[in-house]
Amino acid sequence: MNEAGFWTDAPAGASFAPAATDVVDRGAIQNEAAIGHRIVGLVLVCAVLFGLATLVGFAADAAAAPPGPTRIVRAPGTLVAIPAAIPHEAGDMVDSRIVGDLRWIAARYPIFITDGYSGPLADGEHIGCDECHVANSDHLNGVAVDIVPATEDTPTCTPAWEPITRLALWAEPEGEKPVAPFRWVGYEGDAGHGCGNHLHLSWNHAPAKPYELAEWVEVFPVAPGTARKARRKKAAPVKAAPEGPKGGVDQATTGGLGTHSS
Repeated sequence: MNEAGFWTDAPAGASFAPAATDVVDRGAIQNEAAIGHRIVGLVLVCAVLFGLATLVGFAADAAAAPPGPTRIVRAPGTLVAIPAAIPHEAGDMVDSRIVGDLRWIAARYPIFITDGYSGPLADGEHIGCDECHVANSDHLNGVAVDIVPATEDTPTCTPAWEPITRLALWAEPEGEKPVAPFRWVGYEGDAGHGCGNHLHLSWNHAPAKPYELAEWVEVFPVAPGTARKARRKKAAPVKAAPEGPKGGVDQATTGGLGTHSS
């Protein structure tokens, strides 16, 4: 039967709308399909979020992992301007032998250095904070820096300080026991330091007079693939530094300090 014959033979008033049960079934199918799509979408979103969280976790772990076995640098150092890649106060300088470590830290933590070497230069000019440090401070030898958040330096302990707190704990996981190559970490519990004030990091170095560079400085390697698995014992210095005032500080290759400097 062709289409014309079908409509001619159809009973008068006949309705060809789908049965009610068909409408219900189709509606249920559509609802189930919509729910299924939503579930799949939620699963995908959760998977993406989980993946991002995992990556962030790995990144945090990588940032917190020790950078590698330390080494003693006996090559003479010089006072150099802190590179632009390391956020810092204009004019700040440090011993050239700790610049690599500062680059490594700045690449992993949003830091801003407010002071490095504090003292006179060869031309008689004085740089750094003149009255901010004690008489035996490592700032006088260019192997210490003061750090605040790069994002927002606030005088109160705000979330902007969280990365600085992580850095402090990385350098000193246990109170009064800094991890090499750090000689002293000034933060929570230390007068004039802490969240909302500043973080102080000092590097181990040979005894040196104020405003002189040390004979040797301890640093960590910054080349790729140097993640530390076990701490390596370091040999004692071959040659002692010339006699001079130690500022009441028992200098050691790896921590073990009697008096701290800020």
